Amino acid sequence: MREDATKPESRLLRAWQLAVLRFAVTLDYDDRMQALNVAGEVDRLGGAADDAFHFFRRTTADLCAAISGQGADQDAVIRRFLAQIDNVRLKRAVEAAIARDRTPPKLVASRIKPGNDLWRGLPSRRATGT
Repeated sequence: MREDATKPESRLLRAWQLAVLRFAVTLDYDDRMQALNVAGEVDRLGGAADDAFHFFRRTTADLCAAISGQGADQDAVIRRFLAQIDNVRLKRAVEAAIARDRTPPKLVASRIKPGNDLWRGLPSRRATGT
């Protein structure tokens, strides 16, 4: 972990990246709103009294649209975001979450179910009259 990772600004930036990751995993509206809320907090760090600095909110809106498969130049928006992530594990998690070629996991029902041969090979228990 880098030294500056303990600074409030660094922690807030990491929280923003994690909020974007959460949205990428769930694609849920509430998670999108949470990412935008955290982006608003990061924007306020700029110290703009008139709330004119909207870089992170704008970036988050573009990212969420790109992750959802909407918006223009989706791949470029995602590549820029990934290039700014300095934590390798976080970067890999985001890449995995937004992978376009995700294959859904096999259903549990498709697994082989044990049949009547569950107890095959075990010695039979004989009732003892004790």
